[in-house]
Amino acid sequence: MQHEKAVLVTGAARRIGATIARTLHAAGARVVLHCNRSRDEAGRVAAELNGTRVGSAAVVQADLLDLAALPRLADEAAGAFGRLDGLVNNASSFYSTPFGKIGEREWQDLIGTNLRAPLFLAQASARHLRDAKGAIVNIVDIHAERPLPDFLVYTVAKAGLAGLTRALAVELAPEVRVNGVAPGAILWPDAGKHYDEAERERTVATTPLARIGSPEDVAGAVKYLLLDAPFVTGQIVAVDGGRAIHL
Repeated sequence: MQHEKAVLVTGAARRIGATIARTLHAAGARVVLHCNRSRDEAGRVAAELNGTRVGSAAVVQADLLDLAALPRLADEAAGAFGRLDGLVNNASSFYSTPFGKIGEREWQDLIGTNLRAPLFLAQASARHLRDAKGAIVNIVDIHAERPLPDFLVYTVAKAGLAGLTRALAVELAPEVRVNGVAPGAILWPDAGKHYDEAERERTVATTPLARIGSPEDVAGAVKYLLLDAPFVTGQIVAVDGGRAIHL
């Protein structure tokens, strides 16, 4: 399939975000890779993609916690290829916040990246997306529905993002479709302290498919919802090996 659509992916410099960008690009989309501190990594991904298809990838940089920067981010993304057909809200902070030790910094960061930024970036991008009859895909989490112990603020933020996904589907209809992908265990966190070996084994044991997934599993679902599902909106697709039904 060939899609000449232009898509902004937040947090696209590495891990799942980079895989989403590569997958959409392989489907023919032009991609705008957002980064904050990982400019060099984002630049390398863009160079790789442009090496495959000249003029098909661009980089935009912004701190998603800075609300004033989000309209500029949306306009720069739309300006990269003269249109904006898709937005993937992938960027996320993830770490434990045990109850009784939660502070303002953790609240502002986790709510800010996982809920506030997707809302305000969607708002800033809405006119571009409406013009293109585009779509939004939010990366949620199966723990939006099944709370993760010691990750209270993250769980609340992702639960809010699930609600935001459904609400935006109503607000932006009929011009813009809005859906979500809720991954289960895909990549272990960079900071191993969150998931020691025993916890990793327990996670696999409670997953019906008895393994963790891959970034490509998530990216494939994003591609479907963004490019190949014209009559789907307001839905959140679990990509979790069945774990959500077994927890």
